[in-house]
Amino acid sequence: MENQFKYTTATDKICGLTKRIRAVSGGTGASKTISILMWLIDYAQCRHNEIITIVAESVPHLQLGAIRDFKAIMQAVDVKGNNLWTQEKWNESTHIYKFETGTLIEFISFDKFGKAHGPRRDILFLNEANNIPYNIADQLITRTRKVIWMDWNPSEEFWFYTEMKPNRVDIDHIVLTYLDNEALDAASRQEIESHRNNKQWWQVYGLGQLGEITSRIYTGWNIVDDIPKEARLERYGLDFGYSNDPSTIISISYYNNGWILDECLYRKGMSNKDIVDVFQTLPQALIVADSAEPKSIDELRSYGLNVAAAQKGKDSVNQGIQLIIGQPISITRRSANTLKEYRNYLWMIDKNGKMLNEPNNFQNHAMDAIRYAMST
Repeated sequence: MENQFKYTTATDKICGLTKRIRAVSGGTGASKTISILMWLIDYAQCRHNEIITIVAESVPHLQLGAIRDFKAIMQAVDVKGNNLWTQEKWNESTHIYKFETGTLIEFISFDKFGKAHGPRRDILFLNEANNIPYNIADQLITRTRKVIWMDWNPSEEFWFYTEMKPNRVDIDHIVLTYLDNEALDAASRQEIESHRNNKQWWQVYGLGQLGEITSRIYTGWNIVDDIPKEARLERYGLDFGYSNDPSTIISISYYNNGWILDECLYRKGMSNKDIVDVFQTLPQALIVADSAEPKSIDELRSYGLNVAAAQKGKDSVNQGIQLIIGQPISITRRSANTLKEYRNYLWMIDKNGKMLNEPNNFQNHAMDAIRYAMST
């Protein structure tokens, strides 16, 4: 596969695994998912009439992760100007790609499996396995004939460490880090290494080692399938971004003495007019935006949007966080980027293991938008 998705040390290590269960844990930027997808694509091109199932927490998680990466790999142009993608072989509604060999790759979320009883498959890939309940994973593994792949960030112990690894002999388990991924761009590498001073974060996401994240800022949020019709939309939180950071819109609704968060936008390259266009498709409510961008706020107001600047001041970040911690909060399952930020939003830890009263600023765009809306 001679294209921009180059074989790396991570790919070589993954291709060297031979046992039935092939578990790949590691830090951010380690090319875990990309490398496994490359293996699956190569496999599908040389095996006839087999079924490969890729499972993640939800359809949005698949669309923003494995499906997007799969399409990018398949559509990447090699040195001869060719790629592997044939549009007619992709079914957008079922998320199935059928190769010329008759082998198909299907993308399915565990919440659609019920109790995971269903047709057997030849190959299984549990993407971000730590977010899939063990009873679901166990059923899927049992109904797989050949190879099971799984990957995850080792932020805390889960069923792989407690139920599987101590009790089975058919497991290959490797740990990858960003240093195993020679294809990682310099800016991403620099961003990762800038967090060396955060001890807990660095252990998990830098070194790829099993951690026990005790410094999570938010915990206990309830995941819901949708916003009830009876819920009352209160406002939106807006964090501006453009080339490096995504513009983020989170809706805040009130229901049954609690709050429901829903991700409406999380995308780079959005101009202010693009943001306006998104809001014009949403129900009207007050918008609370980052006050550090007064010109952008004025431009949004010029289009008739009701925009307030977030209240900022001394210690406003920590005060806003403490206000949110005390609230009963639910979040929709489709809010994939926000859920990822929620699970990785940490207090800083110094080199001596002391927790600092300062949030980590790595991928916190949705968390900022929520704080703007709920604390203003």
